[in-house]
Amino acid sequence: MTFSQRATAIATLLFASTAYGQIELDRFEKQLEQIQRDTRLRVDTDVPVDQRVLIDYGGYYSFSFLAIDDPSGETHILRQNDLNAYVRVNLDGVHEFFIRARTTYRDFNHGDDFNGAGDDLVEPTLDRATYRFDLRRYRAAYDGEVIDYDFTLSGGRQLVHWANGLSLSQDIDGVVITLGYDPIVAEIIVGHTRDSTTDIDSSRPGFDNETARMFYGLMLSCKADPKHTPFIYALIQNDQNKNELLTTTVLGTNVDTRFRYDTFYIGAGSRGSITDNLLYGVEVVYQGGRGLSTSFTFDGVTATEIDQTREDIHAGALDFQLDYLLNDANRTRFTFEVLLATGDTDRLHTTNTFGGNASGTDDAAFNGFGLLNTGLAFATNGSNIMMFRGGVSTFPLPSSAAFSRLQIGSNLYSFNKFNRNAPIDEDTSDRSHLGFEADVFINWQITSDISWAVRYGVFIPGPAIGGSVTSNDGNPRHFFYSGLTFAF
Repeated sequence: MTFSQRATAIATLLFASTAYGQIELDRFEKQLEQIQRDTRLRVDTDVPVDQRVLIDYGGYYSFSFLAIDDPSGETHILRQNDLNAYVRVNLDGVHEFFIRARTTYRDFNHGDDFNGAGDDLVEPTLDRATYRFDLRRYRAAYDGEVIDYDFTLSGGRQLVHWANGLSLSQDIDGVVITLGYDPIVAEIIVGHTRDSTTDIDSSRPGFDNETARMFYGLMLSCKADPKHTPFIYALIQNDQNKNELLTTTVLGTNVDTRFRYDTFYIGAGSRGSITDNLLYGVEVVYQGGRGLSTSFTFDGVTATEIDQTREDIHAGALDFQLDYLLNDANRTRFTFEVLLATGDTDRLHTTNTFGGNASGTDDAAFNGFGLLNTGLAFATNGSNIMMFRGGVSTFPLPSSAAFSRLQIGSNLYSFNKFNRNAPIDEDTSDRSHLGFEADVFINWQITSDISWAVRYGVFIPGPAIGGSVTSNDGNPRHFFYSGLTFAF
């Protein structure tokens, strides 16, 4: 059976099962997370040492409207309400406590939700809760000394984003320790994913709200050259989603799937500036580890349950970004990015265990825990992908009182499979070109308390997607978002 035939067969199976809806939900959650990170109000944590105690508190409310086309061509309409409240206490710039709580209400049009649950009210949850200690500021504030080494500790619920985000960009409950002795800086993380994290394996029960993975990492960077900061890191991910069992029926055959995906990542790269106008960031990663194989085989007619085996992982990825700054009054920026990530030819889905790596073979599909910019409408996983992105952003009216903080921009993408005979996270043929996408965005800080954000993207499927079983015959997919935020 050719890859195209296998892909068509498994797409039909997934479409008929709950797994297909889970795949759509996984993509939807990634789209929302990218939007929230782009538009969320951030609280400045830099506080002068000479201020004894700073207590800062407030909140913000956001109303958002989204219209999203899924891979099958169905449009989903969502109105989302977010209410956030935060408090920060800072003592001498040495000790800082920050807490942010959040509640969300998702109001879908009838039948437009992704998992059949209908409208969704997320009860108030602790979005951030951190304590931060800075030894250098401690010695300056209390001993009057300026030291050439540093130690900072940040503990609690926080976002950890390493390098370009290939391996890790997650909310974790844990500790981040930074040790610095010029020019070497070491960053250590030990943490656990928060429960509401969306998992990379959308076939796993509870993948969208019950994720349990531990991370242990060490990154070393060097600042000997003021223009360049090279780094290396090692990251271990331990899967604690144990004793989970997915029982599904494939062509009349009951199939039990268990889950275990333990990985490690060895990465290296650099970030900095080539000239005063040209900034760069590069990250290359090797992924190893072991994961459970798929739970069934399919011969084109019947499905057969098989024993799952633990198989080795050998995969890799590369991300390279360039930013050219005009340094003009409009703060114009041009961006170019290349993303490469390996795939596995005997998988039927690039991230999932159900329909995943074949027993008795190494797994070549790269699966990290980052959050990568793969377009608003396409929003594919960073696995078996070759992506090229070019973008521009500017503030067109810097001298206008009303529009000085209005930013507009656009991104253009070209998507291909890294390995044409390997799958991605939706049904494809054995052709390489996945499609093109064009995105535009608007960010406008209307007043100090009111901001507005707009996102629109259109993905034009290529021959690898158009006409497949679960696609909408190559028709464009649209993504539209508009959000208004009120701070108080």
